[in-house]
Amino acid sequence: MSKQKKFILQESEIPTQWYNIQADMPTKPMPPIHPATKQPLGVDDLAHIFPRECCVQELDTEHRWIDIPEEVLEKYKFYRSTPLVRAYALEEALGTPAHIYFKNESTNPLGSHKINSAIPQCYYAKQEGTTNVTTETGAGQWGAALSYAAKIYGLDCAVYQVKITMQQKPYRSSIMRTFGAVVEGSPSMSTRAGKDILTKDPTHSGSLGTAISEAVELATTTPNCKYTLGSVLNHVGLHQTIIGLEAEKQMEMAGEYPDIVIACFGGGSNFGGIAFPFMRHNLCDGKKTEFIAAEPDSCPKLTRGQFRYDFGDEAGYTPLLPMFTLGHNFKPSNIHAGGLRYHGAGMIVSQLLKDGLMRGVDIPQLETFEAGMLFARTEGIIPAPESCHAIAATIREAKKCKETGEEKVILFNLSGHGLIDMPSYDSFIKGDLQNYTVTDEMIAANLAELDKQ
Repeated sequence: MSKQKKFILQESEIPTQWYNIQADMPTKPMPPIHPATKQPLGVDDLAHIFPRECCVQELDTEHRWIDIPEEVLEKYKFYRSTPLVRAYALEEALGTPAHIYFKNESTNPLGSHKINSAIPQCYYAKQEGTTNVTTETGAGQWGAALSYAAKIYGLDCAVYQVKITMQQKPYRSSIMRTFGAVVEGSPSMSTRAGKDILTKDPTHSGSLGTAISEAVELATTTPNCKYTLGSVLNHVGLHQTIIGLEAEKQMEMAGEYPDIVIACFGGGSNFGGIAFPFMRHNLCDGKKTEFIAAEPDSCPKLTRGQFRYDFGDEAGYTPLLPMFTLGHNFKPSNIHAGGLRYHGAGMIVSQLLKDGLMRGVDIPQLETFEAGMLFARTEGIIPAPESCHAIAATIREAKKCKETGEEKVILFNLSGHGLIDMPSYDSFIKGDLQNYTVTDEMIAANLAELDKQ
């Protein structure tokens, strides 16, 4: 009897609502607050930066289901559903009794899950009469997705890309420019925030915190311009739940249910996207699925950060967010998983972690590339360096099953492919990559800086 490899939904089966986990959380996320007044922010406070409907979704803790606009659904059909795939060859290579599945978000034209939120954010911006959008990007997956979404809605787009990642992944910025975006390496001399950062450190290689500062500054000083974000915030995770909602239906087609759900972790969008729909069954139906967020050993906010209010950017332009953080001025190592080099975790994930409803693991860079190479050689897909963290965490769990003999069902999110990341793989194959670790002293010193502000 032949074994089914892929499980694909018809267009008519694509979910028509996003899932808002805030409605089911036993402890709601603490609110974002104004850095000067320390008062909770409302929709009106946030709407001068973000599209208003995104602000409504950001603060909504009551409605479990949010309708996906019909026009957004039509755009989703360009590439959704994405396949759920059984990783038989990886299982065989590991000699594990575990059943490994992955949701393949790399099959869409932009190559990663980021487009799932770029489309609705640009749709909402267009609906309220916005003409320009701006953002930051690390690895460039979000910048590429936003550039495409802005183009299909007739919006001008400006992207600040982390400078070191722009050098590591030159074709990402080419993709953005192909879709008509203006791309600047961050920190740049085009904003006050960028100038201040370069004045302090002329060799600063950039971080997501610096790029966010520049993009927020541009949004607040440019008429009819809104800032968009590819991760961290609640409404971004909401849009990404299309991933897990599809996966639910597809796991049912496969006749299984996950014991463990895994995703890589930068700010939380693809983790929340795959995890939250399954987590609702833990919260509401007594399921016991385990949820694992895999982050870099060199940027370990979940495993070694502190839970506190902190800025989402380096210059301190954003509201203060309740998050597990390494400090907004944390300068991450130049690892090749540029999308995971963020100092903090999203508000929802931070609260879930605090409540013990999920856990983080930190993984050294070399282990992630070893996992990516094995996955490529068994399943035929070269994963993005970010996604390699999820694969490495999956391999760890599959090896535990080999030791115990347990037939656990493991589901992970393949958030993107690595076809534009081949210089990273070249460096790994040549032996030029290394692990970066952050000492407890470095983290403590960085967090101590926050207390002085």
